[in-house]
Amino acid sequence: MGAVDGFLKYDRELPSSRDPKQRIGDYKEIYEPFAEEKTNNQAARCMDCGIPFCHNGCPLGNQIPDFNDAVYKQDWEAAYDILTSTNNFPEFTGRICPAPCEASCVLGIHKPPVAIEHIEKSIIEMAFEKGYVKANPPKTRTGKSVAVVGSGPAGLAAAQQLNKAGHNVTVFERAERIGGLLRLGIPDFKLEKWTIDRRLKVMEEEGINFKTNANVGENISVESLKSDFDAIMLAGGSTVPRGLPLPGKDLEGIHFAMDFLSQQNNRVSEAKNELVNHKGETLEAPIMATGKNVVVIGGGDTGSDCVGTSNRHGAKSVTQIELLSKPPDSRAVHNPWPEWPMTLKTSTSHEEGCSRDWAVLTKEFIGNDKGELAGMKIVRIEWGEKGFKEVEGTEEVIPCELALIAAGFVHPQQEGMIEQLELDLDERGNVKADNYQTSDKDVFAAGDMRRGQSLVVWAISEGREAARALDIHLMGSSLLPSKQESFFKLQS
Repeated sequence: MGAVDGFLKYDRELPSSRDPKQRIGDYKEIYEPFAEEKTNNQAARCMDCGIPFCHNGCPLGNQIPDFNDAVYKQDWEAAYDILTSTNNFPEFTGRICPAPCEASCVLGIHKPPVAIEHIEKSIIEMAFEKGYVKANPPKTRTGKSVAVVGSGPAGLAAAQQLNKAGHNVTVFERAERIGGLLRLGIPDFKLEKWTIDRRLKVMEEEGINFKTNANVGENISVESLKSDFDAIMLAGGSTVPRGLPLPGKDLEGIHFAMDFLSQQNNRVSEAKNELVNHKGETLEAPIMATGKNVVVIGGGDTGSDCVGTSNRHGAKSVTQIELLSKPPDSRAVHNPWPEWPMTLKTSTSHEEGCSRDWAVLTKEFIGNDKGELAGMKIVRIEWGEKGFKEVEGTEEVIPCELALIAAGFVHPQQEGMIEQLELDLDERGNVKADNYQTSDKDVFAAGDMRRGQSLVVWAISEGREAARALDIHLMGSSLLPSKQESFFKLQS
């Protein structure tokens, strides 16, 4: 905990963001510096609540009251040690996690919750600044080798844990640069890519090997992985987007959100000369929102990222529509604490300019005589116990020259690697893996590829737990901590 009376003395306070009119002119992170003393005060708000529900809210089981107490006492090194005992990459979760821990904070029952995400980010940034973050290669090697396929948060977490166990780890990434979803799917204004490069430098110094432009199942054969490595960890993510099979779906101007976002991320990296060997494939037909009426279909975080990126392109207008009804401003009776609050959320991208609408169904894409998107036919719907029905007389056509589909992902790409490995799939098309082990005993799976589309924090958790399972498979036992063991070890 922090101060005994901290939650009474201090109100919740977060860093200010740059003016929306100014920040949409660049792709830099939007938050202003925050005084260390203010962060100490925020940590002081952590209560001696008896049962810290925040532990359960966090998929990683972060020991939140303990690192809050260390921050309150200005013991940043202890805070760093506590935080990284359960979280490999707090520099990522401290920036882009929706903070389910805060949703289950006991203080949040009657006051604004503790600013856990900000404190987490502050700890890791202070640790880098003070030199606490150092490469820590294993003292001995097991002689075993593991191939990790995919370099998103699940793959990187698994790689780091397996390397700690002493295995020789090689990460294969089909893109030109390491990072997966972190690199390609999340805009720089939420996660600047120097944060990834900084972490990768530490991981390389710890002995992890990285291979890019390595598409397993295409230019890297699955047979070579199986013969060259003792085990394989699949962490390729859920990459097949959910489409909208509607009339006009082939018109020019309709794109999946991830194509739009990844292209812009590459464009930003190219401007910074980070894509040294970039061949320009993704930029041959640029997807630009400049001067267009943009409609984002889907109300989640990915849709919000499309809003922020469209505004930075200089869109004429940006509208985000959602099939579900508008959420309430506060918790409903059937959505009590400590459940995740199904309430209206306004992102920083929404603050930059966006029209939002709910309970809207897309019926048809309308084109002009050149085969280009010119509008969308939509209709309002009402939800009931048996689903939704259209509201008579509400059908209309809205102007739209760029439609971005942000309706989520259905499952990982099955063609290529998964098919060649002949792995069993679950009913949703994900890789079936009980205790992270697939139908091939030497192949494990973690993250979205196994559990379906989810949060970055869940991906890190999956990577950690899968690494432990794989380590046990190779060695018969493991010194890598499980989520439960980390909790009990710290308490003792």
